[in-house]
Amino acid sequence: MESVRLRLDLGYDGTDFSGWAVQPGRRTVQGEIETALGKILRLDPAPALTVAGRTDAGVHARGQVAHVDLPVAAVQAIGRDATAGVAEQLPGLLRRLGGVMPLDVRVRRLSVAPGGFDARFSALHRRYAYRVSDAPGGVDPLRRREVLWHSRPLDADALNAAAARLLGEHDFAAFCKKREGATTIRELQRLTWARGDDGILVATVVADAFCHSMVRALVGSLLFVGDGRRGVEWPGEVLANAVRDAGVNVAPAHGLCLEEVRYPPPGELAARAAETRRVRTLGS
Repeated sequence: MESVRLRLDLGYDGTDFSGWAVQPGRRTVQGEIETALGKILRLDPAPALTVAGRTDAGVHARGQVAHVDLPVAAVQAIGRDATAGVAEQLPGLLRRLGGVMPLDVRVRRLSVAPGGFDARFSALHRRYAYRVSDAPGGVDPLRRREVLWHSRPLDADALNAAAARLLGEHDFAAFCKKREGATTIRELQRLTWARGDDGILVATVVADAFCHSMVRALVGSLLFVGDGRRGVEWPGEVLANAVRDAGVNVAPAHGLCLEEVRYPPPGELAARAAETRRVRTLGS
């Protein structure tokens, strides 16, 4: 049966989800989208999604990307003209998804994926933002689901001085939850803090990939520096030890949002996917 790979650009409020990945008896982002696709396209079992980055329970996304392989006939069947091309049917499929999915997850764009595209392995980098308020009275109630309140004043200069010591390719075992068979070597390309006009501090974190809990652990350790409880050198010392440190605090999930996944030009997608699949070692 002929199939087509579609790219989905999507966002969600992670508050009421048990993360991205399907889990028995739990509400997940993947589960909601797959169920909606199966219902609209009359596919049983529902089609399986591959995502750029699995987010934990409570983590949000504005720029998440996934792909799904669908039977061409099933996509064509949703339109009035079953002989129309797949691309012509996608606006109708997008509208139907908007009508059946819950309001806390939205597919913003559907497109036919170029050859060699893999939402996970073709990615060049992921960009996350972590938002923190140190306002004495707490977070704006309308933003309480996306901004962490930190009860101590934070020094942006100290946050950035400590963050600079973490950049580059390292074994981030001190800031990751180990998973069997998974490497903790990552290239941290950017980690900067900036205070906006609204007073909220935003950490921008960019890496080729992240291991489990890495961003939240990095943020949690840096907050201890920002409020003066640790020196600026401490996170770098923890990193150099390359073992999970009991002093590293994992920041709460709700302040974290996946903002963007960046891909190479279409002609380089397959090569990037092949490169990413290799087992990484330091200096390789």
